Amino acid sequence: MSRRFLFLLGSSRPDGNTELLARRAAEQLPEDVEQRWISLAEHPLPDFEDRRHGTDAAQAEHENSVLLREATLAATDLVIASPLYWYSVTTPTKRYLDHWSAWLRTPGVDFRAAMAGRTLWGVTALATEAVVAGPLIGTLNHSAAYMGMRFGGVLLGNGSKPGDVLNDSEALARAKTFFAQEAPLARFPSGE
Repeated sequence: MSRRFLFLLGSSRPDGNTELLARRAAEQLPEDVEQRWISLAEHPLPDFEDRRHGTDAAQAEHENSVLLREATLAATDLVIASPLYWYSVTTPTKRYLDHWSAWLRTPGVDFRAAMAGRTLWGVTALATEAVVAGPLIGTLNHSAAYMGMRFGGVLLGNGSKPGDVLNDSEALARAKTFFAQEAPLARFPSGE
């Protein structure tokens, strides 16, 4: 199966540092690898409504939810490009991940089985020490582990003002080989 990358941009700012870093990493992909870029700010999702323990009535599907679900299922590699906001992913990114819960219960989709074996990657820009990105990395790793996915880790870059990440020579060097690494099966800290 040929690789198909879906880049989900979680920033509210177009062409922000996270997107710039993700695009630098994507430039290294072979030409025959399909790339699709979707801005979550341009395709907003409604708040997720958990209906597991109340009514059995299905929530009406929002057109952006259908678009994002279909794009997610079409990808072999899913890249969450989210700046670090309050030590985790952005609100649009978190809302997208929340919708995975709805997609797990969408009749005829079998979302979890479909995602198993695919690879989840992260790209983020932050304006402080990399150690504070632990919650963001954990969110992505644990989401991948729950779904039986591989996790390629998170490409971290430093930048606050627009374009700052392009001055992070270490991040740009890591971007050159980031998607070339073999991604292991994601595991929870307990080893499950």
